[in-house]
Amino acid sequence: MSVTVLSFLLTLLFIFWRPLNMNEAVPATIGAIIVLACGSVSLHDLGKIAETISGAAITIMATIVMAIVLESFGFFTWMAQLLAEKSKGSGVRLFWNVNLLCFFMTLFFNNDGSILITTPILILLLNHFRLKNHEKIPYLLSGALIATASSAPIGVSNIVNLIALKIVHMDLYMHTAMMFVPATLGLAFLVLLLFLYFRKTLPRRLPQVTFDLSQPISHPLKPVQESPIQNKNAFMYKILLFVLCVRLSLFAASFVGIPVEVMAVLGSLVLLAWRWIYLKINPLDMLKKTPWHILIFAFSMYVIIYGLHNIGLTEALVGVLKPFVSEHHLYASLLMGGTLSVLSNLFNNHPALMVGTLTLTNMNLDPLTLKVAYLANVIGSDIGSLLLPIGTLATLMWMHLLKKGNVKLSWKHYFKVTIVVIPPTLVFTLICLYYWVHWLF
Repeated sequence: MSVTVLSFLLTLLFIFWRPLNMNEAVPATIGAIIVLACGSVSLHDLGKIAETISGAAITIMATIVMAIVLESFGFFTWMAQLLAEKSKGSGVRLFWNVNLLCFFMTLFFNNDGSILITTPILILLLNHFRLKNHEKIPYLLSGALIATASSAPIGVSNIVNLIALKIVHMDLYMHTAMMFVPATLGLAFLVLLLFLYFRKTLPRRLPQVTFDLSQPISHPLKPVQESPIQNKNAFMYKILLFVLCVRLSLFAASFVGIPVEVMAVLGSLVLLAWRWIYLKINPLDMLKKTPWHILIFAFSMYVIIYGLHNIGLTEALVGVLKPFVSEHHLYASLLMGGTLSVLSNLFNNHPALMVGTLTLTNMNLDPLTLKVAYLANVIGSDIGSLLLPIGTLATLMWMHLLKKGNVKLSWKHYFKVTIVVIPPTLVFTLICLYYWVHWLF
């Protein structure tokens, strides 16, 4: 028991510390090996874990492949440029457009991909507008918060959400039907609070800067090659329509009982073929570009959490939480959402949601209460986790990207904003969840 707990704590320490810029999969893998060696997780458990996360992992990896392919086309830079053009020199309009971009990037892909792709591009655009450091913060911070929180409305935008869906035996269609409205209302409430907080900092007028939409701007992390595509706007709209169709096919597949990962893989294969035809880029380059470490990280973290589950952590949580969760759906929503927010900000939302979901499955709740409590878990781990930068890996990556882009933002400054906007957004969203679910059923 002591070895398992110590392995978990040291794994988190090295993930947050990242000495020598260590990949987060390295400490997670070492921690999982120690937990396996000390007997907290059996070889039989490994089979169950692999079965639980395989579908989610394949879906997320296929989505990341799609994002990399679209970056080859210059899709994201094109979209950022287009939104900047639509802002028409207004700093306020640019604020809403940036948040809209981050929302759709997460909705169409996933939160980590949204952060990794849009943040460097936004930094470049804000530099083009010659904004000062304090003027950049409202766009970058609000964009990061919205991009990360936007994984709540649909389960397919976050690998840990997909894993948790498998644990509670809930399909993607039902998750979206119960979650999309309250989570989207919560996002609207969050962006409104962010606007009210930053309204005096936003520049009213932006310098007149001309963007050539026919050419890709250089990505600050890697150069974008000259694209041979003619009539780029029309081509990009076709790409956008295709991605939308792939995204909708995931929900259709879930509704009729087809594995979601099948449609995700088919969509990524079509895009790879499309890129091969237009850009003459061999699809085999994906073997090098795809971040396979995400699979290793997700599997290893689940092994460690399953070890904690086996030594009695979830049993202890069941004893404390079950009397309140089973009493009333509103209590279930607020208590589980609040608990997951606290756990996420203590040791990251990935292990927190796994702990919370395993706890729920051992409470013997009725089906509706289980669904409400589970969705509250997701809201806590996707929105409540944003109170501190350590709450999500996406936020930690975002802080790293800011430093790389010479944008100064301290943890203290980050917390001064989030302590004002995150707690009320969390409570508002959890209450919306309760009323929406009761209206549905």
